[in-house]
Amino acid sequence: MRRFSTRTLLRAKPPLLSARSPHPLISISARSSPTPRSIARLSPRSLLHQNSKRYCSYRRMCHARREELSGSTNVQGREVLPTNVKPVHYDLTLEPNFEKFTYDGTVVIDLQVKEDTDFISLNSNQIDIHSATVLSKDTVVESKPEISINEETQVATVSFKQTLVAGSDAQLKLTFTGILNDNMAGFYRSSYKTNGETKYIASTQMEPTDARRAFPCFDEPALKAKFTVTLVADKSMTCLSNMDVASETDVQGGAKKAVKFNTSPLMSTYLIAFIVGHLNHIETKNFRVPIRVYATPDQDIEHGRFSLELAAKTLAFYEKAFDSDFPLPKMDMVAVPDFSAGAMENWGLITYRIVDVLLDEKTSGASRKERIAETVQHELAHQWFGNLVTMDFWDGLWLNEGFATWMSWYSCNVFYPEWKVWQTYVIDNLQSALSLDSLRSSHPIEVPVKRADEINQIFDAISYSKGSSVLRMISKYLGEDVFLQGVRNYIKKHAYGNTETGDLWSALADASGKPVQSVMDIWTKNIGFPVVSVTENAASSSISLKQNRFLRTGDVRPEEDQVLYPCTLALRTKNGVDENTMLTDREHEFKVPDLDFFKLNADHSGIYRTNYTPERLTKLGKAARDGLLTVEDRAGMIADSGALAASGYQKTSGLLSLLQSFDTESEFVVWNEILARIGTLRGAWIFEDSKTQASLKAFQRSLVSAKAHELGWEFSDKDDHVLQQFKALMFGSAGMAEDPVVLKAAQDMFAKFAAGDHSAIHPNIRGSVFTLVLKHGGAKEYDIILDRFRHGSTSDEKLTALRCLGTAEDPALIKRTLDLAMGDEVKNQDIYMPLGGLRNHAAGIEARWTWLKTNWDTVFERLPPSLGMLGTVVQLSTAAFCTEAQLKDVQDFFAAKDTKGFDRAVEQSLDAIRAKVNWLKRDREDVETWLGQNQSKL
Repeated sequence: MRRFSTRTLLRAKPPLLSARSPHPLISISARSSPTPRSIARLSPRSLLHQNSKRYCSYRRMCHARREELSGSTNVQGREVLPTNVKPVHYDLTLEPNFEKFTYDGTVVIDLQVKEDTDFISLNSNQIDIHSATVLSKDTVVESKPEISINEETQVATVSFKQTLVAGSDAQLKLTFTGILNDNMAGFYRSSYKTNGETKYIASTQMEPTDARRAFPCFDEPALKAKFTVTLVADKSMTCLSNMDVASETDVQGGAKKAVKFNTSPLMSTYLIAFIVGHLNHIETKNFRVPIRVYATPDQDIEHGRFSLELAAKTLAFYEKAFDSDFPLPKMDMVAVPDFSAGAMENWGLITYRIVDVLLDEKTSGASRKERIAETVQHELAHQWFGNLVTMDFWDGLWLNEGFATWMSWYSCNVFYPEWKVWQTYVIDNLQSALSLDSLRSSHPIEVPVKRADEINQIFDAISYSKGSSVLRMISKYLGEDVFLQGVRNYIKKHAYGNTETGDLWSALADASGKPVQSVMDIWTKNIGFPVVSVTENAASSSISLKQNRFLRTGDVRPEEDQVLYPCTLALRTKNGVDENTMLTDREHEFKVPDLDFFKLNADHSGIYRTNYTPERLTKLGKAARDGLLTVEDRAGMIADSGALAASGYQKTSGLLSLLQSFDTESEFVVWNEILARIGTLRGAWIFEDSKTQASLKAFQRSLVSAKAHELGWEFSDKDDHVLQQFKALMFGSAGMAEDPVVLKAAQDMFAKFAAGDHSAIHPNIRGSVFTLVLKHGGAKEYDIILDRFRHGSTSDEKLTALRCLGTAEDPALIKRTLDLAMGDEVKNQDIYMPLGGLRNHAAGIEARWTWLKTNWDTVFERLPPSLGMLGTVVQLSTAAFCTEAQLKDVQDFFAAKDTKGFDRAVEQSLDAIRAKVNWLKRDREDVETWLGQNQSKL
């Protein structure tokens, strides 16, 4: 699943400092649950009192299941189903009702009886189960009258009077009714408008634990089964599922049709998908099985052409790369109007947020095209890594997401080498990983999870970005060819099965002959990463290296600094790069051919920060100007320096001097990181006195204006992909630093746009122009941009306008933005966009927090915590704070709240605030002094 992309929310910076747009993790859960009369809803305690013998048997089986699972993961108390039966096949029939927003369903589950038992427990959440029938040897087993529901663990239990014998087969038939909820979870409704009328489709989102919200099932990744799905719908509607259509027959006297799909291969419940509604599609035959893109009638289906043809090329490429044929008879990709993530890899039926699959190249910028390419290639990589071979339990989530992330960049680089995505990777995925993992409240890549509500909180930069960074590191260490051979062996051995992390390490070790597991377990099973400090020894022509745990808050305790990470040094000298040397101890001395020039972590594939002396940083700055460092080296060195200054390893004045020395830099990626670090600094100082803020703005302007004017902001067909983003980045950054020429250009473009010439603003700088005129304008400009949100020609244009509205600083406009965020006009999936824009100014940051506190009960009801969106809003509303008083306010507010389901978000926000509080305490005077001494250069 594509749950977030670039730069995490905790890397606080004003917008327009990066050409890459954030898509944070979002999920919405159902608001209410039905209480059918036929079901007894019991707590574990009441179950125990009602039937202690059966309850004890249930708990013993759950305990056995935990023991079975915890052999590798060591997770005690995990909430899993008993092991007495195992699903083999589901025959599922569903009929949605778009007037009542409900659906009727029947599921027949073929089971293997693994232990003598008189009950069957399976997952069910907010499903009204009407009846349950158990058959054994074609004979109905007499059941007890009530079905017990444990709402806390989301388990339904069917009990019967006779015992099913181990080794036999059984069949469980359930009839039920569910809600087509509007919360983008399970089987839900999604709306769109055509000719002013609201229409609906029914779609699904099952990952991680919402198949149980769609139909009763054994909702754990390791409990794979085959699925035969039948959908009953109006004849005019399109019906889709994972497989191709087996038959279509008239039902209900010809009023409706029943579409039956062929039986799927073995697969996990979180990958099952079905869609019903009026849809248009386009198709390509440029792959050996049909590939189609679907969208609702309000969308231009031709905008799916880029994704369609890219999918055909990507599937063919992956088949060769993995030496494994795509096993399904078709591939459908659907643009869903309401969708909580970026995309979801359902086997053979990938669902997408509209803006992440439909592309109008005339009205979208280069960064949007790159985002769509990465998303499509990410989801297609999952068809093998995740779908064909699946993690055993959710603590192995990173196996899915880390690999799909790495593979999407790998394939993107093959298809579009001119995009130079591996350069971007250093400032994108790697920095996202290091940013979150520098907090005390981070978690290991392989994170123990016990309950369903914990799982959504690990769809984050650790599972995706750090996971992919670990794979990038090991692929560099082994060599890409050897790495991919290990992946091929892994897929071939475990196809249609489930794996743990050790299975991948074993395959890579067999392919390479290297001790992969002993090295990589340290990275996946432990939280954090090191900072490697460098001391130079001129007499012996050597360097002494020492590693310690790195925390952004700068307050590492001895007990937190026990792990010794194997750090690949990748030492760059004038003789080239030494890829084989590794630091595995706390301290070690290494010979260097010539101390005149060296740099650790060449191209920044290692997951650590490097702490040099100020003198060495000065020399490296000169080496950068002399062309001795790659783009990745320069960008990574700036990222390290920024992080080390923020955490107290270096002085912030040193960072400012380093950035100043890059004023002649010529590469987009390096400038992107320079501006990200300036943005982080300005974000931390946003509540300081106006003089300091003005000086920091002037510093930014002194760096960027000349380059922005040199590049210009006119775009032509001759501009390559990177140059388009470079121009956009520098234009936006100069404007945010109040460069008068850029501001006037933005206002002139906007005036023409407002007069009806929508071509006056190029898509690459649309967001920048909107933001700049809002920052310096008022209600008139706000209304024009609000109108583009309401009536833009594409989802991309609408969402760009929505994202920019928060930059308006007038209190009345701030209130309008906050009201809009929770109104009916903004879909739940997009709430973060107007809220995110408010982080650009102190008034917006404070107003947003006041709004959240005042409306907490309403927000909590609309965004229940179980699926993640509440955590995103909490982070947006708190992580931009920088003062001790603000820290205390946030702590006090949540101290009285039950934070189950979003506790990680709260702790990570608090850690981010603490880090900035400490930074300001250390370097407030240092920054003011440097700005004063350099005033003439600003």
